[in-house]
Amino acid sequence: MSNSITFYTNPMSRGQIARWMLEEVGQPYEMVILDYESSMKSPDYLAINPMGKVPAIVHAGKVVTECAAICAYLADAFPAAGLAPPTDSRADYYRWLFFAAGPVEAAVTNKALGFAIPEGRERMAGYGTFDHAIDALERAVSGPAWICGGRFTAADVYVGSQIDWGLSFGTIPTRPSFEAYAARLRERPAYQRQKELDNALIAQMQKPA
Repeated sequence: MSNSITFYTNPMSRGQIARWMLEEVGQPYEMVILDYESSMKSPDYLAINPMGKVPAIVHAGKVVTECAAICAYLADAFPAAGLAPPTDSRADYYRWLFFAAGPVEAAVTNKALGFAIPEGRERMAGYGTFDHAIDALERAVSGPAWICGGRFTAADVYVGSQIDWGLSFGTIPTRPSFEAYAARLRERPAYQRQKELDNALIAQMQKPA
């Protein structure tokens, strides 16, 4: 079966996370751009992702959706890229990758939507409070290098995207450790390629008809 990768995205979406990971992996991929109102809800795409959202990839006939899953999958599918630690050294890798995909994502989204957890019901939310989740996130990136120590991994792509976007859009508070971590991420050639590609697509889409 073909080892090709098809990447379904919209540049104004979390598809930027998946593209960054694809650029880190360094494998060729075919891009399919979808729009929110029509092609993303088409029967053909709903057969790939019943949620009707991007990103999604199809690799060797296998479908992967959800950004954290795409990052973890590509790291395993292309081990030569060195984006996953050895299996016996993945505690921090899994811990913080899925912490960002679960509690942090929920906490940031709820705050942005103006949803306040009723006093005394924090345990039901999973993340407790927004401040509690952000304090824990800060712990993950407070070291001098990466989430898994001196090695950049797929966890940094996902967690880093959350922090990078959050700082840019004001959904994550400005803290020295977050700013220093984001600055390291922005120096990566794959990050820069992703931004150049997606920003060019956004500019093209925003041109007057």
